[in-house]
Amino acid sequence: MSLVTVVLTIAVVGILLWLINRFIPMQGQIKSILNAVVVIALVLWLLKIFGMFQYLSQFRVGHA
Repeated sequence: MSLVTVVLTIAVVGILLWLINRFIPMQGQIKSILNAVVVIALVLWLLKIFGMFQYLSQFRVGHA
C-alpha cells in the first residue's frame, strides 16, 4: 500500500469523523467514545500496515 493511499485514508476518516461530530447531534460522552474508538482503530490499522502489529502480539501479560 502506498504512502499516498495511507495519507488519503487518514484524511477521509478525519473528515468523516469531523462531519459526524459537527452535524449529528449526540451527547458529549458518546462523541468522546466514538472518537476514541475511531482513533484506536486507525492506530491499529496503521500498525498492521507498517508491520509493527506482529511485534505487539509477542508481549505477554501475567504468568504463561
